[in-house]
Amino acid sequence: MTGHEFPLGLRRPAATLPGMAENSQAYACIMAGGSGERFWPLSRRSTPKHLLKLFSERTLVEEAVRRLEGVVPLKNVFVLTNELQLAGTRAALPFLPAAQIIAEPAKRDTAAAAALATAWVRARDPEGVLALLPADALIKDAATYRRQLAAALSRAAGTPALLTFAIKPAHPATGFGYLELGEAGDGGFRRVVRFVEKPDRATAERYVAGGHHAWNAGMFVWRADAFLAEAERQTPMLARFIREFPAGDAAAFLAARFPTLEPKVSVDYAIMEKAATVETLVAEFDWDDVGAWTALPAHLPADAAGNTLRGPVVVHGSANNIVLSSGRTIALCGVKDLVVVETADGILVCHRDAVQDIKKLLPGLPPELL
Repeated sequence: MTGHEFPLGLRRPAATLPGMAENSQAYACIMAGGSGERFWPLSRRSTPKHLLKLFSERTLVEEAVRRLEGVVPLKNVFVLTNELQLAGTRAALPFLPAAQIIAEPAKRDTAAAAALATAWVRARDPEGVLALLPADALIKDAATYRRQLAAALSRAAGTPALLTFAIKPAHPATGFGYLELGEAGDGGFRRVVRFVEKPDRATAERYVAGGHHAWNAGMFVWRADAFLAEAERQTPMLARFIREFPAGDAAAFLAARFPTLEPKVSVDYAIMEKAATVETLVAEFDWDDVGAWTALPAHLPADAAGNTLRGPVVVHGSANNIVLSSGRTIALCGVKDLVVVETADGILVCHRDAVQDIKKLLPGLPPELL
């Protein structure tokens, strides 16, 4: 396999060919270090959501890498994970060289991950352009995603602006940050007027009705030197980390310097919200951050009563349940609106309305179940 080929016989899909080619100065860094709390008991600290096969025979992180085919050379794809998940990530991506899977030596937020991604790219190509992408988003329309990602990388190469992807809000969600959008310009890129914190319900309803706000997808594109310039202005510690990152073996530098990076905060707070120029491209592809068990029914088959079932499950007089068995038979009778998940060492029974509180169970669980 050459550095420009993807594995298992996959080649550029015909839908991505017109006007599109891999850019040797394009890089992608996939953030794959989640904690695995909301999908307990199937997910654990060492095998969080992006390492699960929830929707197909591929993990979400593998899907994230394969979606880059035809846009970013495989040799320019890097995955940022942590020591606890390093083995699982390598197992999920056997076609990606081990050196391209980087374990962060300490838990820091996305600002530090963005600095590491930028430093890694800049050390290899000072003029490089990179996409910083989450590992756990579900995107089915890969052809449109590739086309828009290629457009964003091309745009970022010629501007000091930092770019984001915006998601058209499907409903007045209170769990997402929002982008206030300016007028559309060349190629559909729009200026981001401001970043908005997660709003209350009334505010979210106003945003959706007004049509000038979109969800912040947490997907970013920028030139390495453009991000460095913003870090110099706003967070000098991150800037020093980027500037001093070695071009050769970075293991010792990473181990010594990454755990010291402060503040421990998101890239939105540290850089994006106060950046001189931020542009966004409204996604034309589908997107789901799959934030909880209740996301599954939108993407998996359901029976006539609205039950989403996987594994050996028997239901009678039951409706709108989400049930996953890893081996043992689960039988439901006369219940509705439950989430039931069975593994070899744990069973979750939860009302659908309480799925966001699953992580509150974890402090009471024995360490071997985390």
